[in-house]
Amino acid sequence: MARAAQLGGLTVPVAWHRARLDERHPQTATARSLTFTVPGWPGHLPGQHVDVRLTADDGYQAVRSYSVAAPAYGERIELGVQTVAGGEVSPYLADDLPVGAEVEMRGPLGNWFVWRPEQTGPVLLVAGGSGVVPLAAMIRAHRAAGSIAAFQLLYSVRTPEDVWYRNELDAHDPYLDVRLLHTRRAPSGADRAPGRLTRADLEKPAARLEPASPVYVCGPTAFVETAADLLVDLGRDPATIRTERFG
Repeated sequence: MARAAQLGGLTVPVAWHRARLDERHPQTATARSLTFTVPGWPGHLPGQHVDVRLTADDGYQAVRSYSVAAPAYGERIELGVQTVAGGEVSPYLADDLPVGAEVEMRGPLGNWFVWRPEQTGPVLLVAGGSGVVPLAAMIRAHRAAGSIAAFQLLYSVRTPEDVWYRNELDAHDPYLDVRLLHTRRAPSGADRAPGRLTRADLEKPAARLEPASPVYVCGPTAFVETAADLLVDLGRDPATIRTERFG
């Protein structure tokens, strides 16, 4: 069944577009950023995602959803793809789809898990692994808009080598506070021992928010559920916690 979207109170189908792969850049040993040109792309908001469809020579089709990693720049779209061992689609997209080849793309999808430049209040972003991808789109849009809203990113990764967008997150930005949480191996001199996200990790970031400030949490299902529960335990209104999960 085709997806549909609400437009002016009417339900309209979301069209498939041809998407040409222009660039592929490594993020980690198993993660890639893929940039496509999508003629006729209607634009998207930071935090939205798309469906990607591959069609084999025998007609077999596979569809997977991927988060958009950057704000809208005309007909160019950047996706973040994490290779899943034994996966049907992600290994091919990450490493084998030739530059210049085409796939089909449908979207944008999702209107709840988005940040808009007109939002002026503080924001907390909580990412687990590749869940940082849609949050990177928000950070990039925040910078591009010259927003002075206070952004905080709490980013959980297994090891230092698993950090996506390292150069951008390390860049000086007076309106973005980044804290990395390592679950298996931390770098030398880290002020936190390796381990999973805890209530203590969220206490200070949550205390800097206003009552109505949004919190965006993205990552594996167990990580997202834990983070949301901890935030509620800290007194956050569940209505302010927006989640996106996978796996």
